[in-house]
Amino acid sequence: MSRTSLPLVEISGTPRERGRQYGEQARERIQRSLTYYAEAFGHSSGLSWEQVLRRAARWAGPSKAFAPELAEEMAGIAEGAGVGFLDVLALNARGEIIYDTTFSAMEADGCTSFALMGEATGDGHVYAGQNWDWREGVSGTLMVLRVVQPGRPTVIMHVEAGQVGRQGANSAGIALNANGLGGRFDDSVGVPQTLIRRRVLDSGNLSAALETLTETKAHIASNALVTHRAGFAIDLETTPGAVGWMYPADGLLVHGNHYQAFVPPQLAAHYRPGAADSLVRVPRAEGGLRTVREASGSDEARKRIRAAMSDHLGHPESLCTHPDPARPAVERWATLLSSCVDLTTGDYLIAAGTPCDHEYERVPWNLYDGPEGDSRI
Repeated sequence: MSRTSLPLVEISGTPRERGRQYGEQARERIQRSLTYYAEAFGHSSGLSWEQVLRRAARWAGPSKAFAPELAEEMAGIAEGAGVGFLDVLALNARGEIIYDTTFSAMEADGCTSFALMGEATGDGHVYAGQNWDWREGVSGTLMVLRVVQPGRPTVIMHVEAGQVGRQGANSAGIALNANGLGGRFDDSVGVPQTLIRRRVLDSGNLSAALETLTETKAHIASNALVTHRAGFAIDLETTPGAVGWMYPADGLLVHGNHYQAFVPPQLAAHYRPGAADSLVRVPRAEGGLRTVREASGSDEARKRIRAAMSDHLGHPESLCTHPDPARPAVERWATLLSSCVDLTTGDYLIAAGTPCDHEYERVPWNLYDGPEGDSRI
């Protein structure tokens, strides 16, 4: 396989140094992201970007209190990219800003995540991944980020430029895939998801990762599928209130954008799935991924995973989502990328676009390379 066609950025050093390296290398993509979200928020709310930044400032305190090192990294990104700290904070808290009542017309992102244990794969490997569905206009901002931070695991993530965390895996053999859940809870300010997710991926062991998800007061509800190379996976539906969880069945676990483990009591009386297509995507992914146990080796297993994630029932809002030309360009959704991480070998695979017409490409870094990696545990 060839290296991924997405830009690759590697950072190391102190948090501020990492941020500056990030901002310098991703400057153009960060500017693209700011331009897109200025248009998108203006389209959905009529507010200027300056007004959005004033609202984003409410997450500065919670971010610094929760993860001061990541606040430093964001400050460094701003310096390296030549933008303001609040610009970078807004990119990291864009999901939280969307859920402000001002932005009620702008949906949160979708996704379909999966975990496959060794008993469910023909090669006996442990896999984790997802189709990441979000606004098509963001596609030009995506990149792969590798964070080398001695004393903590080395992290590989795929992110929107300027974000310090999203989906990925680390050299301790932990993968995180995430999905929006929806539902409004209260007006208290919680921690942005990008920081929570990065803190999970900075964890050196499974218990620390799960403690972050179960003990942190998040601002919005989000699903987290955590997979460990030892052959363990758990899905956590985290909310600003209660948390629900579920485990694999026959070695397979799939989650979409609706509550599957429980419905939070704050929403129960009137809950409706925010993304009706999620009700189709989940069983279709489950059905396709069940065939991976029949694979004769790793090459075939990965081909079967890609085929499963390329399903088009319900097109264009299918498991493999394509832009709907009937919608305004700024609102069009697509599967921005499909990821498949082999936690057994450390191969990090990405289809840079809809998986139906983009092959999985191997990122040129192995998860278990680096000062904190150990692929044999």
